[in-house]
Amino acid sequence: MENFLYRKISLSLFLLFLFDFSSIFSLTSDYALPEKYFINCGSASRLMFASRTFIGDVNSSTFTMSSVKSTTIKDPTSALELYQSARIFKKPYWYELDIVQNGTYMVRFHFFPFSKPENLFDAQFNVLASGFYLLSNFSVKNSSNLPVIKEFLLTINTHGKFKIHFLPQNSLAFVNAIELFLTPNEFIPDSASHATPEGNKTDYNSLLPSPLHVIHRINVGGPNIMPDNDTLLRSWIPDDDYLFNKGSAKNSGDFGHTLNYLPGGATEFDAPDSVYKTAKEMNTNESSSNNNFNVSWNFDVKKRATHFVRVHFCDIVSKTTNELLKFNLSIYSNFSLEIYPYRFGSVLAAPFLVNIVVDSDDSGFMNISIGPGSDSRYRTSFLNGVEIMELIKDLGSAPGEGVFFITLKRKKSEPAEIFDWPLRHLYGGNSYSRTTDRTVNGPPLADLNLGLKVPLSDIVYATNNFDTKLLIGEGGFGKVYKGMLRDGTRVAIKRSEPGGGQGLPEFQTEIMVLSKIRHRHLVSLIGYCEERSEMILVYEFMEKGTLRDHLYILGGESGKSTLVSELAWNQRLEICIGAAKGIHYLHTGSNGAIIHRDIKSTNILLDEHYVAKVADFGLSRSGPLDQTHVSTDVKGSFGYLDPEYFRCLQLTQKSDVYSFGVVLLEVLCARPAINNLLPREQINLADWGMSWQKQGQLEKIVDPLLVGKINPNSLRKFGETVEKCLQEYGVDRPNVIDVLWDLEYALQLQHTAMPREPHEDSTTDVTLELPMPVVQQLPSQSIPFSEDELSHLFYSLSDDGRVNASEVFSQLKINEAR
Repeated sequence: MENFLYRKISLSLFLLFLFDFSSIFSLTSDYALPEKYFINCGSASRLMFASRTFIGDVNSSTFTMSSVKSTTIKDPTSALELYQSARIFKKPYWYELDIVQNGTYMVRFHFFPFSKPENLFDAQFNVLASGFYLLSNFSVKNSSNLPVIKEFLLTINTHGKFKIHFLPQNSLAFVNAIELFLTPNEFIPDSASHATPEGNKTDYNSLLPSPLHVIHRINVGGPNIMPDNDTLLRSWIPDDDYLFNKGSAKNSGDFGHTLNYLPGGATEFDAPDSVYKTAKEMNTNESSSNNNFNVSWNFDVKKRATHFVRVHFCDIVSKTTNELLKFNLSIYSNFSLEIYPYRFGSVLAAPFLVNIVVDSDDSGFMNISIGPGSDSRYRTSFLNGVEIMELIKDLGSAPGEGVFFITLKRKKSEPAEIFDWPLRHLYGGNSYSRTTDRTVNGPPLADLNLGLKVPLSDIVYATNNFDTKLLIGEGGFGKVYKGMLRDGTRVAIKRSEPGGGQGLPEFQTEIMVLSKIRHRHLVSLIGYCEERSEMILVYEFMEKGTLRDHLYILGGESGKSTLVSELAWNQRLEICIGAAKGIHYLHTGSNGAIIHRDIKSTNILLDEHYVAKVADFGLSRSGPLDQTHVSTDVKGSFGYLDPEYFRCLQLTQKSDVYSFGVVLLEVLCARPAINNLLPREQINLADWGMSWQKQGQLEKIVDPLLVGKINPNSLRKFGETVEKCLQEYGVDRPNVIDVLWDLEYALQLQHTAMPREPHEDSTTDVTLELPMPVVQQLPSQSIPFSEDELSHLFYSLSDDGRVNASEVFSQLKINEAR
């Protein structure tokens, strides 16, 4: 009889699966609750808790732990076995777990303090993961005789090792159990509607980089839900203690039918069935005489903080499908959304949810209300569940993790290797490196004490909330927007995006270095912003864009270029002279000489008066003032890369000289450094240009718009300068100051109307035969910094990457260079 009944139930379920579309959508989810990690800390035992097997961390082979000494303690009097043991740390300690899939992870820490043999009530500590303080100065001394469970949602975008650090702030730290497992795909969105207490409505983007700390998880209208009965092992508590007016709403009762999960709506993993099968609905007896009647709940939250609010709905209160039912969801009374229960289909009992990012006010409470709108036909409303999570913004670093200090004191014979900060282009484009940058979160940027911090509110104001109409560039780093600060200053705002490859140490180093470099021909850093896990740099705005924009336009991925330049030859020379002055200052003007390493036409920007400024120091490297080299992995851009640097992995200032020589040819010929659509001998601009220069016929490949407009002597001098820059070996190339002089001289020759004698058109260097123009270096506004200051700049280690360079103007990555 029992087997027959079982078979009958199974058949019914099978038929329901076949014929109920909503069930198909729900049951075919490819997500299954993972088996790890569930860790029983301070124990060697396995045990079952909340339908999961927790493994002991003593001699475990599934994860690793710090070698620093820790102790285990036991209290067999605890009613729950999971809380009968704990691991105690008196020094910084970590657990290291293997992450094999990117996504959003649920992280839970269980704390149940003992008083013997150690008094865990006195513990005060921080918990750090992914560079964020999940818990700061945490203590359980005021807790009741119940376990304290702290839950977080944390997006992890890096395969490999994931560390959780426990950092004692007084004498000790402890933990009883740890859970970490992957949630369903897109469980937390990256963007949502954004509400302020004043009622302002915007969009909140880049939500995923910030960990979420679960503050409230409420089963509205229903009882406690224990982890055993939740699809993601969560706990839900009733709402009655938060209801503002107990008589304003009534419990709807337990819905006894199957829920209808529809595409676009909620899933059984967003909340368990037991949340959607209970609700509180408006008490119509109370509301009949009040057209403005609302049901309100007050939840305690952190003042002036940002919260992710998830509100759950499912119409189990209507007797039949009611497609005319609509009501309002309000937060802080000033912000409201219209709730339409039949948005995803004309089906009763179809769960759905609403996500909102909410800024709390100064009250310490968040008010959430439901109620019919003034034009609602049906005077009712309902709510099934509420979750409130605080966005964590506190950055931190663990002792000795990932970043380290270096000192500049070396023997003179040793190569100098100071910085490696892989930032991307200011106004767009792509760059690769031969190495894969390891993102490491360092200490909070407030420690920089540079007075350059710009409030995020000012950034949002300047960009009209990152209006796409103001977008002026996009690359691997993220996006660049044109903006205007409140004081009227026009700026370019570079906003890093998740997965863009730009980590906090690189962000810090960019700020530290650029804040100490000032020169008329270098793009200036105005400020930075790091609120809400944003990494934003604010630069002076360059009205005319990149130099390349004024030479030619690339035709998409094809690489075909179209001439657009209206720049006269003397204007082009003046732009090259300005860029040379900027490079010369980098090489010699600061306390620690800097090799740019990515000189190209897109990294030379023009202001409204066509004054050239060198930009994007993301691949720069500090180096010596003499000719000794820096041994380094190859980084640079295809077509501009110094062949000696490519072969020998030895970077010098002459590498910048070679790249600048390619830019000079671009300026003359108005074509890309690499164009794969051209015949083989013309693909590489440097090779092609030098073949004509050596024949003495460089005039045959100049920009058609310049034909007949260049003084032949100016062109001859310019060609000689390019040829010297593009020598195969760095030792044969001039310094930038020599290039600067030659360009100044070419400009003087362009302005000279006197015809030249035939012998002056020979290949002899006539620099010493004619009076040289006076070259005045523009005054530097450098802020000098000492070796001690430099020695405390962070840089991240790099792993050997395996990215192929295939696009024109992409940064070259050479896998077999060694």
